[in-house]
Amino acid sequence: MSRRLASTKSLKETLQEVIPAKQEQLKRLKTEHGQAVIGDVKIENIIGGMRGLKAMLWDASVLDPNEGIRFHGLSIADCQKVLPPAPGGKEIIAESMLWLLLTGQVPTTEQTRQLSRELAEKGELPSFVESLVDSLPTSLHPMTQLGIGVAALNRESAFQAAYEKGMKKSEYWTHTLEDCINLIAKLPALAARIYRNVYQPGNSLPAIDEDLDLVGNYSNMLGHGDNHNLTEYLRLYIALHGDHEGGNASAHTAHLVGSTLSDPYLSYSAALFALAGPLHGLANQEVLRWQLTMQQEMGNDVSHEDIKSYLWKTLRSGQVVPGYGHGVLRSPDPRFVALQEFCDARPELRNSPIIQLVKKTSEVAPGVLKEHGKTKNPYPNVDATSGCVLYHYGLTEFKYYTVIFGVSRALGALTQLVWARALGLPIERPKSYSLDALEKLIKQ
Repeated sequence: MSRRLASTKSLKETLQEVIPAKQEQLKRLKTEHGQAVIGDVKIENIIGGMRGLKAMLWDASVLDPNEGIRFHGLSIADCQKVLPPAPGGKEIIAESMLWLLLTGQVPTTEQTRQLSRELAEKGELPSFVESLVDSLPTSLHPMTQLGIGVAALNRESAFQAAYEKGMKKSEYWTHTLEDCINLIAKLPALAARIYRNVYQPGNSLPAIDEDLDLVGNYSNMLGHGDNHNLTEYLRLYIALHGDHEGGNASAHTAHLVGSTLSDPYLSYSAALFALAGPLHGLANQEVLRWQLTMQQEMGNDVSHEDIKSYLWKTLRSGQVVPGYGHGVLRSPDPRFVALQEFCDARPELRNSPIIQLVKKTSEVAPGVLKEHGKTKNPYPNVDATSGCVLYHYGLTEFKYYTVIFGVSRALGALTQLVWARALGLPIERPKSYSLDALEKLIKQ
């Protein structure tokens, strides 16, 4: 039998070739370097949300405080150069990023098209999930609805079915991969159905087009398929938000729940509820609300001095400036830079009052925040602009923005569930201490 060409290998076939090398690397690290010390645990780590602790394996991406995110060693700029776009488009697509995160390899255009078709073929929701989502009150937050829908899909879990029948540990990853691909495929239809029910009741959803990529179908089902610029922005947004190391709350939640051998549907539904928190996924809508309030108070023709005054007004009122700072980054977020470049390349965004305000704010805010002196990173993060572009292009429903983030973050969280099973990672179980126990440790 002749060997398959690299350009025609499927995602699963590629993984079957990649996994043994990673398994051997993990085995060598455990055997030869299991006792190596890579950091100290301080009291401030324990009582400060474990921030900065080097205590988790996440193979797809590494976040450097100064350089930003790299996906298997590739920067965002690198990814924009080498990852195939959609037909007729220029931006990274979800399929390209999914392939890279899973395999560590850059896919060919043919491989991304093959994956797009597979996702489209698996994209329809089961009728019982459609009925469940349609029965939910429209006043229920869209993120709550998304989590419920994803959890309900676990009735379809290949991993759960195989586990109940009995399977070898070496087969865990294959059934996990099947679940993850099925879930990623169905997220656009689920998210679009929630959007229609809450914001456009009575409007019918178009059928999934097997010739479109994942985000092309998502944009179409949202009712914005004829807006090429919004669709391209959604492609970039979803690819860039797909993974941001494993320690963020949503990714870590998926990893934690998945470590119990819960199936990917249950694991990712838990991650979505972490993403729904104001300190995590709601940030982009908070930025937009704050910028719109500034615009309403000061008008469209706002000077840098006007913005500086508004920033000090926000800080002196005891509020934070949304969209600035990051739990890890200590320099401008490369994702913000990429989205700003997207804006700069399009006349309608360059001339948009809200986008102009975002750009001017990013030029003024770091200086004010440095002078204020209470933030370790005074630079803009991705949320400083992400929601504002959605708003400009007509997707104005604030509460829905985190749902789009939820569709995106599945790329990283679910691919790493596959790797956790392939590498046989154990259940996560850190040691906890009481305040009195910490006092005792200090005295010792």
